[in-house]
Amino acid sequence: SSSHKPCRMKHSEDTEEQTEFILERKSFTRKYYLDGHMRVHTGEKPYTCDQCGKSFTLKGHLTEHMRIHTGEKLYTCDQCGKRFTRKGHLTGHMRVHTGEKPYTCDQCGKSFTQSAHLKEHMNIHTREKLYACDQCDKTFLRASDLRKHLRVHTKEKPHSCHLCGKRFSCLENAKKHQKIHTGARDHVCFECGRTFSTAEHLKQHQRIHTGEKPYKCSHCDKRFSQSTTLKKHERIHTGEKPYHCTACGKRFNCSSALHSHTKHNHSK
Repeated sequence: SSSHKPCRMKHSEDTEEQTEFILERKSFTRKYYLDGHMRVHTGEKPYTCDQCGKSFTLKGHLTEHMRIHTGEKLYTCDQCGKRFTRKGHLTGHMRVHTGEKPYTCDQCGKSFTQSAHLKEHMNIHTREKLYACDQCDKTFLRASDLRKHLRVHTKEKPHSCHLCGKRFSCLENAKKHQKIHTGARDHVCFECGRTFSTAEHLKQHQRIHTGEKPYKCSHCDKRFSQSTTLKKHERIHTGEKPYHCTACGKRFNCSSALHSHTKHNHSK
């Protein structure tokens, strides 16, 4: 019977325009839209960018993505004139002006302008890491992160820079590297409008807005938004002083302290 089929099709007697396709609880007016939606379940991504290799489920998503490479920005903010490659980016940016924060954490009530910011923030409350590496003791939040990590052990480097030939273990690192050649800064913070060359740099910056501090000191209860800040802090506990003055041999726990020492004691 039809109740056992994952999707069913009902045809109107007098017009094809009223044809409705139903999959689970989602409805579609045209088979084209259903076909595109089905790729969410199958994982198929038939549309590939010939510039960076990223693949997409829909042709429209590829068209939007190509604007990153062409620099085309069709959407303009009528408040400040800032331009964007995607309508969704403009919508997110407009909340900087309106102050709207529609995404709220059900654990602590903190609100955010972007759903991605809320998702990132939720890690503060959950911090579940379900995927473990069988080569070392590292664990990961996502299976995809574990797969990327395993290349550290296998030494596999399947991605290369098409400009200089340098090889990388993951596509993201290859893309980051290519921006050295292009100078692109296509990652935008919708809270304040700053731009960054990599998603990782944007992610670190966004913790200023989300308040997330995922790095905890193993010696005390202090938490930090960046791993580098945690490393500097932990030297207070360990006594490690990796930076030394070449003029007098004095050692310091951070580069800024060494720089200050050199400036005040050894500069001519």
